[in-house]
Amino acid sequence: MKYLFYLLLLVSCSINSQKADQTKFYGKEHFLIEGTIIPEHLKESPYDRLPFSYKELVRTPVWELSKSSAGISIRFSTNSTTLKVKWEVLNNLSMDHMPDTGIKGVDLYFKNGQEWLYINTGRPQGFFNEYTLIENMSEEMREFKIFLPLYDSVKNIEIGIDSTSSLIKPNKNFSKPIIFYGTSITQGGCASRPGMVHTNIMSRQLDVDVVNFGFSGNGRMEQPIADIISSVEPALYIVECMPNMIKPEFITERTIPLVNTIRKQNPDTPIVFVDLFKSPITLLNQKARNENKALDDALRVEFEKMIKNGYENIYFIETPQLDHIDHEGTVDAIHFTDLGFQNYADFLISQLMDRELLKP
Repeated sequence: MKYLFYLLLLVSCSINSQKADQTKFYGKEHFLIEGTIIPEHLKESPYDRLPFSYKELVRTPVWELSKSSAGISIRFSTNSTTLKVKWEVLNNLSMDHMPDTGIKGVDLYFKNGQEWLYINTGRPQGFFNEYTLIENMSEEMREFKIFLPLYDSVKNIEIGIDSTSSLIKPNKNFSKPIIFYGTSITQGGCASRPGMVHTNIMSRQLDVDVVNFGFSGNGRMEQPIADIISSVEPALYIVECMPNMIKPEFITERTIPLVNTIRKQNPDTPIVFVDLFKSPITLLNQKARNENKALDDALRVEFEKMIKNGYENIYFIETPQLDHIDHEGTVDAIHFTDLGFQNYADFLISQLMDRELLKP
């Protein structure tokens, strides 16, 4: 009988151990989706950045880019010892100047006190992906955040935890978000992983929701986007469309109408314009330098018009000249590397604090 008892005990322990080793996956009902201002029921996919009705309102490339999940993250708490993720992408896109981990990978962070710390990146293998992000953790409740792909669309994502563990959906952050409207740089080109675009860096450092309306090659101060970003009341707007404005006439035609649209709904919300990022090419290419100066001059003229006409709470940030910054911050003389994004995020936070638009 004694041996039978020990045998049954070993079998029981083995079964319990196997149960603990099993992974159970949970979908969107069990985590909080952040980095969006669009209610889920208005979207084609929960991870889109524009409502489905905008498919007929915006230009085709803007709509297609809006399917990318740039700036969107999911947040949850769990006491699991292992954390896995399964995700499916729409396009399985690749580019010659940006890593697949940034285009269609996912990034895991956890809340350590008041700080979000990087843990691991889910590396994509194609349309359907599964990855073990962390294992062998102690069984204690922790808060996690996963940043979604920057240049591909997420069709579905699920979190895998121990079958005996809990997954808790956290409360929404009710602080006003920061809204960015811009270009490929805003969208995240060419960060090595999703957590390294400046909008996501700032969301972690400031612990606020940051919404990314970056559209690669298509951030052009257009009316439909002005309408959607003015539909909520954020803490502030940051407009960094200059690389896509093409010619000074576009800036002259669209800057003040963009502000006027925002002001109809949000008369007091700060609006920050960022001038054209300085490319290393302009050190030697005189034509490029002159064209860039013409764009910056056009934005400065529109800004000064607004100040003269009594517009309040609008700001102009001039990015550093090349002789004052590190030249090694881009992958192609335009799009940022992780170094460039970190430097830019630090620069923006400093500039916003100097203007008392952010709390220290």
